[in-house]
Amino acid sequence: MKRGLLYLYAVQGANYLFPLLTLPYLSRVLGPEGFGLLAVGQSLALYLQAVVDWGLSPLGVRRVVQAGGKRLGSIYWGVTGARLLLLLPASLLALLAYLVLPALRGQEEVALSALFWAAAWGLSPVWFFQGLERMAEVALLEILPRALATLSIFLLVQESQPHMPLILQGSWALMALGFGSWRIFREIKEKPTFKATLLYLQWGLPFFLARLGTLLYAGSGPLLLGFFTPPAQVGLYVGAERLTRAVLALLEPLNRAFFPRFVRLLEEDRKQAGKFATFLLWKVGGLALLGASLWALSAPLLLSLLLGPGYEGAVPLMRILALLLPLVALSNLLGLQWMLALGLDRPFNAIILGAGVLNLLLGSLFAFLFGAPGLAWAVVLAEASVTGGMLLYLGRRGLLPWEVAR
Repeated sequence: MKRGLLYLYAVQGANYLFPLLTLPYLSRVLGPEGFGLLAVGQSLALYLQAVVDWGLSPLGVRRVVQAGGKRLGSIYWGVTGARLLLLLPASLLALLAYLVLPALRGQEEVALSALFWAAAWGLSPVWFFQGLERMAEVALLEILPRALATLSIFLLVQESQPHMPLILQGSWALMALGFGSWRIFREIKEKPTFKATLLYLQWGLPFFLARLGTLLYAGSGPLLLGFFTPPAQVGLYVGAERLTRAVLALLEPLNRAFFPRFVRLLEEDRKQAGKFATFLLWKVGGLALLGASLWALSAPLLLSLLLGPGYEGAVPLMRILALLLPLVALSNLLGLQWMLALGLDRPFNAIILGAGVLNLLLGSLFAFLFGAPGLAWAVVLAEASVTGGMLLYLGRRGLLPWEVAR
C-alpha cells in the first residue's frame, strides 16, 4: 500500500512539476496572444477528454476490483469500445467549438490539436492497471510521456506555434497508450463485443455527469470572468487559480490509492471500512487545513517566484482560493471515495451537478458585481456546497463514516 501511494505521489509530482516548468517558458516564447490561444485549446481539450473518457475510468477501476481477476478482458473491451465510439461526438464538438468560439476562428490547428490530445489521453488504459493495484505501471504510463513531452516542448516549440504543446503531449501519450495496450493484450483472452460497448456507455453516464459537473465549477471560471472584466483581471485570476489547482492536484493520489481499498473493505467488513474512512477524514482534513494556511501566508512570495512581476494583485485571490484545499480534500474523501465505493453514484452526481449550476449562477453574478475576487468567492462557495451536500445526504441515510464504524 505504501509503495503504491509513493508511485501515485510520483505521478502527481510529475503532474505538478512539468506544467510549472513549461509555464514561464511558454508564456515568453508564445507571447500573450499565443499563450492565450494555448489556454483556450487546453480548456477545449479537457472538455473533449471528458467526453471520450465518459467517466469510464472510475467505473472501470471498480469493475476490475470487483471482478477479482476474472473476465478482465470483457471489462477492458467494454470500456475501450465505448471510448472509441465516443471519439465521434468528441470530434463533432471540436468542430462546433471551432465554428462558434471567436478565439478559435482561423485557428483550426488549435482545435485539431485539442481533439488529438483528448483522444490520446482519453483512451489511456491506466485505469486497468489501477484496478489491479499495479501502481508501478500506472506511474510509468503517466510520468514518462509527460516528462518526454516537457523536454520536447523546450526543444521544439517556437514562436507562433500555440498548438505545438498539445501535439507533443498527445504524441507521447499515444505512445504510452500503445505500450499499455500491448501489455494488456498479453493478459486477456476475451474478444470485444458491441453489447458490452453499449452496456458500458450506459453505465458510464452517471460518472460522466459527475465529471461534467466538476468541469463546470472548476473549469469555467476564466470564461465567465472574460465576459465581465478586462483581460488584466482575467490574467490575475488565472494565475492564482492555476497555482492553487496545482496544489489541489496533490490530493489526487489519495483518490486513486484508497478507492480500491474502500470498495474491498465495504464488501468484506463495513465497520472496518467506516473506521478507516473516519481516520482518513481527520488526517487528510487536518493536513489540508495546515496546507491552506501555509499557502495563503506564502502567496506573495510564490506569485513573485512563479509568475514574475506584475502579478501582485493576485495575492488576495490566491488567499481566497486557498480555502479550496480543505474543502476539496473532504469532498474527495466523502464523494469520490466513500459515496462511489458505497454505490451512491446518483446522489453523488446530483450534488456535483448542483454545484456546477450554482457555480455558474454565483460566478456570473459575483464576477459582474465584484470582478475577480467575486468569482474566487463563488468558486469557494460552490465547493463548500459540495462538501455540505455530501455530509447532509450521508447523515440523513446514517452512512457517515463514523456512523458506519459503530
